[in-house]
Formats: sequence, structure tokens, C-alpha cells
Amino acid sequence: MLKNFWKNNEHFADLFNAALFNGSQVIKPEDLSEADTDVSSLLKFNNHAETIQRIWDVVKKTAYGVDFVIWGLENQCKIHYAMPFRTMLGDALSYLKEYNEIVARNKHEKDFSSSDEFLSGLKKTDRLHPVISLCVYYGEDEWDGPLSLTDMLCIPEHLTPLVSDYKMNLIQIRNSDSLIFHNNEVHTVFDLSRLIYNKEFDKIQSTYMNQKFDTELSLVIGTITNTKSFINYALQSDSEGGSINMCRAFEEWQEECIQKGVQQGIQTGITQGEIIGTLKTYKKCSFSKDETLKNIITDFSLSEEDARNYMEKYW
Repeated sequence: MLKNFWKNNEHFADLFNAALFNGSQVIKPEDLSEADTDVSSLLKFNNHAETIQRIWDVVKKTAYGVDFVIWGLENQCKIHYAMPFRTMLGDALSYLKEYNEIVARNKHEKDFSSSDEFLSGLKKTDRLHPVISLCVYYGEDEWDGPLSLTDMLCIPEHLTPLVSDYKMNLIQIRNSDSLIFHNNEVHTVFDLSRLIYNKEFDKIQSTYMNQKFDTELSLVIGTITNTKSFINYALQSDSEGGSINMCRAFEEWQEECIQKGVQQGIQTGITQGEIIGTLKTYKKCSFSKDETLKNIITDFSLSEEDARNYMEKYW
């Protein structure tokens, strides 16, 4: 669903312009063309060969005369603690792919002017084209993973200046309110998803309640936020061939949130009651405080701090 949404040139250009250029219209939708998402390659070391597989979610190419830039998009719904490394590997394989193509062409044309050019397969004037990648994180939890290669490394301080770093471009839907979007659908995806995560019922009602969404937009937002009512109404509307008035979907989602909160409150109350009852039982049976503390930590999977708080309040 997300791949299809971002394959649209209008959506793709607006996302990258907002994330990397502060909303300036650097990338034009009409300049974008599809590029191969598969950058898998065969790596050869002496007598050993190994296939490294890497596939981008969406890749576009912008041409500037005879030159071009590759733009790669990675959708991430979960925090990935090796994401800078994955990004570096994907970019490197993209460069390797172009390098191999240039080498194959040069060898076919046999157009080397020196043994040095023949050794590398590249002519002195050959250049690779830049690869710029962006990771979009859709999760509800704040990203607490590394943002660069050095964040993943344990480096002695005196060696830090010697280690080459590799940063990743990351945007989080959770804190994307400062991003400047010009495409209304892209803005809606980020803004409404963020409001849903924050359960800002009043703002959602005043801004979106009576709007009509097409099926794709509703499915994208429903998929990102795991909002079943959005998905159900979108699929129903798609089968009926119309757009969606989100009023009923929002009302159903709000009711789901309220019921979930009630159930969580009930469960919390039950658990607290069980802990208090257990403490009184242990005390009545002349268990020591230390033994009781160990038991309730084990029985209710509590932290030592929470267990001590219960002991101080109810022992």
C-alpha cells in the first residue's frame, strides 16, 4: 500500500522536498522517472563469490541533461537498530551496480588510454551518479535507534576522527508537524496519522470529520495507524465505487479508543487489587518484607521500584 502511494511522482517529490529541502520545490514531479529497485549484486573476493540482496521500496531518477540523481525510499514501520548500516549497504550496492555497468561498457569498447584505467575498469573521466536515500518511519513509538554508522560503533575517543561516518536521512511521522508539504494528500497522511497517534479527537473532528477521502488515502492512513475502521470503510467504499465520508469511520475509531481505554483501566484496577490482596496475605502469614518483595516482583512481573512502592503504601 505504501509503495504504491509513494510511486506517484507528485507524492514522491513532495515527500523528498519536505524532508530534505525544507519544502522548497527542488525535485519536480515531471522530472522523475522509475528506476530499478533491485540493487542486489554478486561480490567476489579471491575465489569466493557471494550474492548480497538489497531491494529498495521505491526508487526514482531525476535527469539533468546527461547527468542524473538516484532517489531511494525505504518504508519502516518498526525501529531497526541497524538502519544506518542497511542504508549504507543499499547506497553502496547502488553505486556498485552503476560501476559494474560502466566497467562492462568500457571493456566492450576497449577504450582505455592507460594500464591504470584498465586495472580499475574506469576511465579517468568516468563518474558515478549520486544516490540519496530517505527512510520514513511510521511507528507510534519515538525512534530511539542510531542515526548514523558511528552511533552503532564502540570507538575509542582517540580514534573517532579516523572513522568514516555514514549518516541516514530519517523522518518520523510521529514528530513531522514542522515539515512543509505542498501536496494535500501527503500532508493529510502525515497530519492525520500524527493526530490519530496522539488521540487528538477535537482537532480531528474540526479538521477532517466531514471531508471525503478516496479509497487509497484512507487505506494508507488506516495501514500506517492500524485503524481498522478506516480500512473497513475504505474497502467497502471501493467495492461500491465511491469516495468515503469519514464521519462514521472517525466515530467508530473514537469509540474503539474509548472502549480500549476502559478495558485497560479495568485490567489495571484488577491487577492492583490482586497485588494489594497478595501483600495482605503474605503479611498475615508472617512472610518477611524481603521475601514478600521478591515474591511480588516474580508473581506480577514488577520492577523493584514499583514493588517497593506497593510495599511502602500497602504493607
